Amino acid sequence: MNKVRVMGTTIIAALIGLFFLICVGWALYDYYGETSSDIEIKEAKPNDKNIPKEFTLVALGDSLTRGTGDESGKGYVGLVVEDLEGRFKSKPRVHNLGVKGQVSEELAKQVKQVEVKRQIQSADVIMITIGGNDLFQQGQTLYDYDFAVTSELQEQYLKNLNSVLKEITKSNDTATIFMIGLYNPFIELNEDYDTNKIVRDWNAVTADVIAEYENAVFVPTFDLFQLSVNEYLYSDKFHPNKEGYRLIAERVSSLIQWEGDAK
Repeated sequence: MNKVRVMGTTIIAALIGLFFLICVGWALYDYYGETSSDIEIKEAKPNDKNIPKEFTLVALGDSLTRGTGDESGKGYVGLVVEDLEGRFKSKPRVHNLGVKGQVSEELAKQVKQVEVKRQIQSADVIMITIGGNDLFQQGQTLYDYDFAVTSELQEQYLKNLNSVLKEITKSNDTATIFMIGLYNPFIELNEDYDTNKIVRDWNAVTADVIAEYENAVFVPTFDLFQLSVNEYLYSDKFHPNKEGYRLIAERVSSLIQWEGDAK
């Protein structure tokens, strides 16, 4: 009887020991069994979802859209694109349709052109600079300031701006439109009268129009240049220099978000 009991105890102890060894072996395999490459693949997959496959940016407007005054030729459009490439790890399609010297009436006609409408239809983001030539007219409006004349210019500009925005949203009602506001390159004229107030008022009525469109955003730039305007102007004392464009680009780029953007 004692032999049977000893044998039974021995068998049970052996089974317990075998079970323990199996558990230890499984734990060691679970800890060391995966290679480093297996782990890297598992970590990399979620990040792929944060990279958009492609997006299209259309730039409209005047010489600021063309980048006049930036010796590198990039302007704010090129600098925005560089930032987006860094954030999204993907190069956007860019259609820069800016025209030097363009006024709002000309832009209202441009956005109705067949090829321009086609490019607007493909856009995810649309950036616009317009109105500077309408108001400043190479500085003549402010040098020979007349309230009645400026009011008439503003009224016609707002009519054209509405026409531009309606045409854009008719072609593409999902793209985000960024309307870049005016800065004041003629601050030195403030000894005679407040040019800052004139530009602020122009920006204010522009922002009011932009607010009427669901996917449109007004981007102020007045404050960026206000305190040190001459540091950010090109030699013509009108267009931004490279650093001036960088200030504009940083503000615009910070507003552009993309689904899955992991900042």
